[in-house]
Amino acid sequence: MLYWLLKFVLLGPLLRLWCRPTIEGRENIPEHGGALLASNHLAVADSFFLPLLVRRRITFMAKREYFTQPGLVGWLKREFFYGIGQVPVDRGSGSAARAALDTGIRLLREQHLVGIYPEGTRSPDGRLFKGKTGVARMALEAEVPVIPVVMIGTDKVNPIGSRIWRPHKVRIKLGQPLDFSRYYGMANDRFIQRSMTDEIMYALMELSGAEYVDMYAAKAKEDAAAQAARSRPLASVPGTKAS
Repeated sequence: MLYWLLKFVLLGPLLRLWCRPTIEGRENIPEHGGALLASNHLAVADSFFLPLLVRRRITFMAKREYFTQPGLVGWLKREFFYGIGQVPVDRGSGSAARAALDTGIRLLREQHLVGIYPEGTRSPDGRLFKGKTGVARMALEAEVPVIPVVMIGTDKVNPIGSRIWRPHKVRIKLGQPLDFSRYYGMANDRFIQRSMTDEIMYALMELSGAEYVDMYAAKAKEDAAAQAARSRPLASVPGTKAS
């Protein structure tokens, strides 16, 4: 109930007025049955605008940290994220990652639309980064199509590190469903997983026009943080001179 209340009454009308979102290719989403929506990831706002403009309910796989804050604020955040259709997953270990995949597969087999970000984290600079193979395993084990989704402008609404959203035009583009039925029964083949994931990322690149980087976004963030740390001046120590 909260999902639809937020979509049509509490939050949706405000987002429509604030950011004038539009969608192309909505007919590519099946009216019934499970399907995997594989999207680029520019901002937290991505998970708000896609459900707003898609008629069917979407369930997103969300990192567990969104649901673990203690106190009243934490409770409000948990209820909100549950309300907008997000399911917490723990990605901290191999077994946790497998449990996250199992959750997504179960939802797909129950005929849900499931949203996933193959890059695994937000793009640090708007480019499209290498996809993780979990998206392929979910599609193969649940035997569902993959629909490429491109978000445009959400990083202007909700820049990384910002607390207050800003008005900016948002566009969503949905590509033709990708049919991987030729690979059904081969979910454990790592070559197939990689090949499928690369095909999905290529579809996202074509749809978005974004530059593709053959590196995981998480690694790019680590490298950028390390570079920033190296370029910071050393703290001065009493009794010494800066070199």
